[in-house]
Amino acid sequence: MKKLIICCLPLLLAGAMTSKAQDTLETSVGADIVSHYIWRGQDLGGVSVQPGLGVSYKGLSLSAWESVGLSNPIDVREFDLTLAYTIGGFNIGITDYWFNAGEDPLGRYFYYRRDATNHVFEANIGYDFGFASLQWYTNFAGNDGFNPAGKRAFSSYLEAAVPFTLGGVDWSAAVGVVPFATDYYDAQRFSVVNLSLTASVDIHITESFSVPVFTQLAFNPCSNAAYLVLGITLQP
Repeated sequence: MKKLIICCLPLLLAGAMTSKAQDTLETSVGADIVSHYIWRGQDLGGVSVQPGLGVSYKGLSLSAWESVGLSNPIDVREFDLTLAYTIGGFNIGITDYWFNAGEDPLGRYFYYRRDATNHVFEANIGYDFGFASLQWYTNFAGNDGFNPAGKRAFSSYLEAAVPFTLGGVDWSAAVGVVPFATDYYDAQRFSVVNLSLTASVDIHITESFSVPVFTQLAFNPCSNAAYLVLGITLQP
């Protein structure tokens, strides 16, 4: 589930590729290596490699993303597909999350039986105002969580992010909340699950070669957890 630790990589990748409605087909290839896989305040694994591949054309993009744990053999493997459209600051998208562990003990990919699949389907809508962005995500099918009444929760997540520059470094501050009770996010009520601060810099190896590096400080008040994550981005 989806990068910057990581506020959903597939959607960030799609947004990065379609920030302008280009007139030619573009391809995006890259990968992150992170010290800890944190997603929307949730601990999803230790050291992980996270490759991404995408194509985009005139605001429409299709991207694939995966996370594989390197430090712990029991870390869950994740594979995501995202279809997104961006025009101006407005964006919408659908993501299919798949995990090799879940309701289906065999971990089959092409298995979509209701209440027995390892897929989670999520829709998102958002707007980037430039000085800030706002995104809403809701699970609408698949292996979603349940509310206290035992019914499908249609688990949702709302995040506001503000980019800024400080000390010559690019920063982003984000606040993420779960508006309704769901065990998908281990939230019994409206909960703040993500307070994060991310700094990104390019480390110059030579005059012509540099490596993008990011560090994120993240807190989850709902679960009383705190994380400090280091990530390295590899790209052409």
